[in-house]
Amino acid sequence: MTIKRTLFWLTLVTVLSLFAAACGDSTSSTSPDTTTTESAMTEAETTTTESAMTEAETTTTESAMTEAETTTTQPPINMTPGEGSSAIMGRADWSTGYAQAQIYKQLLEELGYSISEPSELELGPSLAYLSMAIGDIDFWVNSWYPSHSSWWEPELPDGSSVGDHLRVVGNQMLDSGLQGYLITKEFAETHGITHLDQINDDPEILAAFDADDPLPGNGKADIYGCPESWTCDNTIDNQIAFSGWDNIQQFKAGYEAMFADASAKADSGKAMVIYTWTPTHYVTILRPGDNVVWLAVNEVIDDSNPIGREGGESDDQRPGQANLSPDTCPAAANADNCQLGWVAADIQVTANSDWLNDNPYAAELLCHVTLSVLDVALFNVEQNNAGSDSTEDFIASLAADWIADNRATVDEWLSAARNAPMTPSCPDTKVPAAAT
Repeated sequence: MTIKRTLFWLTLVTVLSLFAAACGDSTSSTSPDTTTTESAMTEAETTTTESAMTEAETTTTESAMTEAETTTTQPPINMTPGEGSSAIMGRADWSTGYAQAQIYKQLLEELGYSISEPSELELGPSLAYLSMAIGDIDFWVNSWYPSHSSWWEPELPDGSSVGDHLRVVGNQMLDSGLQGYLITKEFAETHGITHLDQINDDPEILAAFDADDPLPGNGKADIYGCPESWTCDNTIDNQIAFSGWDNIQQFKAGYEAMFADASAKADSGKAMVIYTWTPTHYVTILRPGDNVVWLAVNEVIDDSNPIGREGGESDDQRPGQANLSPDTCPAAANADNCQLGWVAADIQVTANSDWLNDNPYAAELLCHVTLSVLDVALFNVEQNNAGSDSTEDFIASLAADWIADNRATVDEWLSAARNAPMTPSCPDTKVPAAAT
């Protein structure tokens, strides 16, 4: 009604103005028509202004009410939802995984969790998975699958298996654990060696190798393998049986001691073969293409488990190939790739299932954390360069610096964890065969 009246008066004013202009009235006195017009305009403006003010007040009031309602219905996010909860963390007894463990510890602490020092429980895979299953430790971040799958199979006193109590969470570093055998480059070039099988099959090469290996003169080629608690020692034993390498045997000792011997021999051109892996600083000392090269194998072990060990089916390393250049793997010169005989491992987090169910915020964080092979390799190089100064505090500082340098990404992980669903939202976790 107000709008119609306003339009009416505006139309009237317009008509009267046009009429006045046509008549040529130039008097300055106020005529009754002029007074009427001004009155109409004032009334129209007043009505319009009051309407606009009323509408603005209504809009403002509604906006304020909506904002108040929104604020009331959305409580602030708890930045430390893990406060009051604790966890016992283990770590692997190989130094190349120390910094990874510290990163996870510090991130969980940002959620309010109280996490034990990883160095307080340092152990090999054989004990780690059993300890997680029975609840002595809650999680570790140093699983290597598929090789570690065998540790899910042992039976517990109640008839359940170790794996019945475990869960893999997140995809920390998939297809990242490149592994295989390195041989002294000079020795390999002198004897034309591209495959480990040649050392087993050629008496002349075998004799030359045996002269300088860890147990010289025993008629065997003794290759540096893994400590007995690491799982890779089992895989190597199974590989030797599978390939029929009757003249090759694995030398087992502390890895750092074996690596020191191997490095000295490689630098002096003497015969040696050692198992190693990445990401590590080891390949900055034994440098493929420089003082060592990768060896290929004729056949890649399958799941036949020739030595019959419990869980030995998980020693299956198919396809066991890597895209390496002939400079670093001479066998690749006559093939599409380098058949190392080892699959690139998935490095992941494994945890006690009950602990994950009881701690959804921690579980959600573990779903999201990923690390790069390059970053972990750089941690290892810095640890090695620090020598005796590579203390637990030094390793913790490496982790803290990495978190600070990747703050934006870390904050996204933490935000997801603080808004955790009741079950972890990581259905894309790559699950080893033993867990399916």
